Amino acid sequence: MERERPGYIVIEGPIGVGKTSLARRLADSFESDLILEGADENPFLERFYQDPRSGALPAQLFFLFQRARQIESMRQADMFAPVRVADFLIEKDRLFAELTLDAEELKLYEQVYEHVTMDAPVPGLVIYLQAPEDILLKRIARRGIRYERKIDAEYLRNLSEAYSRMFLNYDAAPLLIVNAAHINLVDNDKDYAALLEQIHETRTGRHYFNPMSAGF
Repeated sequence: MERERPGYIVIEGPIGVGKTSLARRLADSFESDLILEGADENPFLERFYQDPRSGALPAQLFFLFQRARQIESMRQADMFAPVRVADFLIEKDRLFAELTLDAEELKLYEQVYEHVTMDAPVPGLVIYLQAPEDILLKRIARRGIRYERKIDAEYLRNLSEAYSRMFLNYDAAPLLIVNAAHINLVDNDKDYAALLEQIHETRTGRHYFNPMSAGF
């Protein structure tokens, strides 16, 4: 871990793709701060999965304020100090809002968003994990979170397509797009070492990492 590495790494991708698990392992490798979105702290998330129509707006606003507080703490800290690893990109909040809110709710959300996301630190690297819906569903089922049982393939397909659109022209930070369908970045050391090599080599622009493994 003595080689040069980004000062602020963000892991992104749809539900079930392995963002938080990878963020934890990277933070451990780099002996760095770990910043997690804290879905378990959102009191409206279970309501959203039970009844998306009534639960979407409060769930979105809770996440927005939570992430804004975390980012404000980062802004006030020394960004040239130890590496920081996060499992969310602030721009993804708007992605979920556009997917779940109606037109009037979205107007209200966007007014709030503009006030709380100013001066967000720019990542030194964004790692975008991808996997097809059937694999995401299997991984979601494997982790056994009760309120996630309502998630279906159509929702994951729409979410994955929204992520693809968001990252299509993303150029705010170096971007590493990882096909995570057939690799295990948590338990397979070979897969993880290959990803670390890509992280060290990605300094600018857009890069693709498409390994094949029997890790899962």
